[in-house]
Amino acid sequence: MNYCRIVLSLVAIPVFFAFSVAQETTKGWHLLDPIQDQYLGISLNKAYQFIKEHHKQSSPIIVAVLDSGVDTTHEDLKQILWRNPKEIPGNGIDDDGNGYIDDVYGWNFLGGKDGRNVKKCSDERSRIYHLFKAQFLGKTIDTTTLSTSDKFNYKTWQKAAAQLNFSQEEQTELLYVEITAKAIKKHDKVLRKEMGIEEYTTEILEKFTPTNRPAQEAKLGYLTCMKMIGIDSDEKNTSTIEQLDEYVAGKKSAFESKEVPPFDYRADIVKDTYLDFTDRYYGNNDVMGPASMHGTHVTGLIGAKRNNGIGIDGVADNVKVMMLRVVPDGDEYDKDVALGIRYAVDNGAKVINMSFGKSFSPQKAWVDSAIKYAASKDVLILHAAGNDGADNDVKENYPSPLYTQWNYKAENFLTIGASGDPKISKSVAADFSNYGKINVDVFAPGVKIYSTLPGGNQYGNLNGTSMSTPIVTGLAALIRSYYPALSAVQVKNIIETSVWIPDTSLINIKPGQTPEPIAFSSLSKTGGIVNAYYAISAADLTKPISTKNPGVPTKKSK
Repeated sequence: MNYCRIVLSLVAIPVFFAFSVAQETTKGWHLLDPIQDQYLGISLNKAYQFIKEHHKQSSPIIVAVLDSGVDTTHEDLKQILWRNPKEIPGNGIDDDGNGYIDDVYGWNFLGGKDGRNVKKCSDERSRIYHLFKAQFLGKTIDTTTLSTSDKFNYKTWQKAAAQLNFSQEEQTELLYVEITAKAIKKHDKVLRKEMGIEEYTTEILEKFTPTNRPAQEAKLGYLTCMKMIGIDSDEKNTSTIEQLDEYVAGKKSAFESKEVPPFDYRADIVKDTYLDFTDRYYGNNDVMGPASMHGTHVTGLIGAKRNNGIGIDGVADNVKVMMLRVVPDGDEYDKDVALGIRYAVDNGAKVINMSFGKSFSPQKAWVDSAIKYAASKDVLILHAAGNDGADNDVKENYPSPLYTQWNYKAENFLTIGASGDPKISKSVAADFSNYGKINVDVFAPGVKIYSTLPGGNQYGNLNGTSMSTPIVTGLAALIRSYYPALSAVQVKNIIETSVWIPDTSLINIKPGQTPEPIAFSSLSKTGGIVNAYYAISAADLTKPISTKNPGVPTKKSK
């Protein structure tokens, strides 16, 4: 599931009101310096100044993005996209012999050989529930007689079944959102006709003076609805309506999923033998896919072309981004994630960004093996903590660094929470961010983050740990580019030990449904926000170590 948040406030999804801070001020705030600029950004300009003063030279670094897709035509991304040097585009031949034909920019594991693509799919809990429903529902199960695998399946099925018992409160919340969405659509129809345009933002609408009563009422109604559900002032009407429709449809599908098995879009389109991990050469080369907003935004944050006078500046300045499409509108499939990681490693990626997650991972062993394989090849993996305002020390969030079958944690794996700034989000921690003193490593800016969007060289804000993670990925790529002799584990340790610790006088509210003042330092292992300047300074003082079997500890650790 994509870990970005755009809409809705009364359904456990964060509120983002349009604050009085000027839009131009907050664009790119995540790159600013806490002292010089008075924004809790990552001090990127100071990092580049350090690099310049110390006459450092960079080497190109490949970053793999496992996501929904990327707009390969975007003006700010075209020059930084990875291109397979061994593949001749469009000849229908597997030139490099890796099993994937015409994989020029990466690979789409959610595609069919007929060119179709999976756009949406069900959540993992529904898939698990119906997979084992016939085996367990209504049966008296003696767990002492079950095999180890059946015990795991039964426990997982019980958990999925429990989560499919939706409360009356959840159903009421959906009804509220559905009514609000209908009202927005009604007002939007009037406003488009009155203004003579198809797309507008609340900023534009606020400056519009209606000439008749229906238009006046529509303007007031639209703006009121947008404030109630917490939409940013620069969010387009078309995007808002699309997101609301997707949310309502997804929730309705979830509510029905206990009685009605979800349609298997993946089986219909991809047509692999899913439970056979050796059946791995499926998919197609369409890395843009049918819904690339999330992946395009993430890619821009990592490495959008710097200093070109257009759009935005990414964090890393000598990066090539490889897209592996594994994220549909719904929960990811473990097989796609595992194969995406392996493809990235085999094709030269040294950093992998995973801005997605889910609460169930039935084929976790496949993903664990892929993460371990990445560790053996000195590849760093960064993963979003999630947007449920939950404690990851209690709540499952997959993929995770804990190797279940080997009982130790991957040392090449970073989990990222989302921070804000009290001037923007009224708290240092984003109100939606997951947290955890054990299972979340660092925080990074994730509120009102401006980056690239698909569809004609567009740009805009998104919110989420999905945005925090590529900011840290960009920093990891920056370090590995200028200090290529440092190992993945060393880079992880540098990022962790060089965090900025916010002043305790700054307002910080505990994320989630019961907001209360809390020390920001208690929300993650490091208690801080990543800082590029401190990290680059630390990298400059760090001596390289051997990368033989990096990230594979010699003894068990927890």
